[in-house]
Amino acid sequence: MAKYIVTGGAGFIGSATVRQLLKVPGAEVVAVDNLFSGKRANLAEVMERISLVVADIRDHENMVKHFRGADVVFHLAAIPSVPRSISDPVPSHEVNANGCFSVLRAAKDAGVRRVVYAASSSAYGDTDVLPKVETMRPLPKSPYAVQKLLGEHYMAVFHSCFGLETVSLRYFNVYGPRQDPSSAYSGVISVFMKCLLARESPTIYGDGEQTRDFTYVEDVAALTVEAAHADGVAGGLFNAGNGNRYTLNQVWAVLQQLEGLVLPPVYSGSRPGDVRDSQADVTALRAAFSFRPQFGIEDGLRRTLEWYRASS
Repeated sequence: MAKYIVTGGAGFIGSATVRQLLKVPGAEVVAVDNLFSGKRANLAEVMERISLVVADIRDHENMVKHFRGADVVFHLAAIPSVPRSISDPVPSHEVNANGCFSVLRAAKDAGVRRVVYAASSSAYGDTDVLPKVETMRPLPKSPYAVQKLLGEHYMAVFHSCFGLETVSLRYFNVYGPRQDPSSAYSGVISVFMKCLLARESPTIYGDGEQTRDFTYVEDVAALTVEAAHADGVAGGLFNAGNGNRYTLNQVWAVLQQLEGLVLPPVYSGSRPGDVRDSQADVTALRAAFSFRPQFGIEDGLRRTLEWYRASS
């Protein structure tokens, strides 16, 4: 029986990863979360099959205790917001930078075999060339992007210096069920869902023609779990996207069609730190993993909308 730790396991992507791990025969799954943004409700229907440890990843000794006996740690805990990292940078740095270092130290000290890290496509910043490939020079535009990039470097160093197997996955604009739309820092699709069901026009920052490689959360969870055991990837960095891109205007248009509504968006000024265009080059990903996305944008949006409707 293998033991798996998911930091941020009560969060949006973390809880999806927990569910994916429960498909692994004999898996012992431990979710670690301080419940700052994670929610017990995200794990409600699987709570009897997992352990939930309410703890802070920055508490090194506590992490060592809970990591002992684990084969893999999935480090997904973060304060995942570009705007929040600009308006309130200290907590973001403490969790995203110091927390990552704490998790890696604890994994090494506890004898964990591999750490899979939720890196971020925000590390690329704005590039003249699309799609974005892992060999590009990073040009982060926000404290959040810098923090996640630092985590990538720490992952590589803990692999080369200490022999800890590490895999960094640069997530590209993940969306899906359980993404919280209530915060001012929420992901755009979760906000779109909230507005759609309330029959309200959303506010789009900028002209809406900025593009994103939107990736459905179940696809991301499947890739993340595969990264725990894939051969030949230790020490590596991989884009975790679909290889497509859609404008915010296109996404809102699809949602209006799905709901049979016409709700023109309200446009506002661009936000500091936002990247104009994002699209993953998935060449390295497809060479290293068997993973292939199962959900296109319309299917993913429909499933997400159904979940928000049922949960409202």
